[in-house]
Amino acid sequence: MRYPDSGGQTSAERARRERVRFEAAKMFEQGIRPPEVAERLRISRKSAYAWHRRWASGGTEALRSKGPSGRPSRIRPEWRAWLETEQERGPAAHGWTEDQRWTLARISTVLARHFHVSPSVPQMWRILHQMGWTAQIPQHRAAERDDEAATTWVKETWPRVKRP
Repeated sequence: MRYPDSGGQTSAERARRERVRFEAAKMFEQGIRPPEVAERLRISRKSAYAWHRRWASGGTEALRSKGPSGRPSRIRPEWRAWLETEQERGPAAHGWTEDQRWTLARISTVLARHFHVSPSVPQMWRILHQMGWTAQIPQHRAAERDDEAATTWVKETWPRVKRP
């Protein structure tokens, strides 16, 4: 089964799903068959049968959540707090003076320099997303921009070159 938002469940979602499995275990103890459990709990029959097999072989404990899947992140929680502070300081504080934008590669480089751990760009995006950061499109304005000339062009020149 695939889940939205980077393919995993939060701890609250895992706990909710575990409560449903435990309800199913109580029903199995009462002799209720998996199709009826599926209907009552509004889950798929496939899940009900799989849970019934696990319950039959290991009891209610066999239905306990195994925690988040996959490898644990190498980025420790205290590193995330440090990273948040460094991002607020800006890229110039870390040597990128030509362009004042954070990129995933730059953030990954900052982590690698300080903690000797180099997350991939997709992993860096997941970490930042978990921290509450979102993609931002910077507003670029040319230093030579002349708003008055642009307004004049739109009012006078554009109507003449625009097709009818």
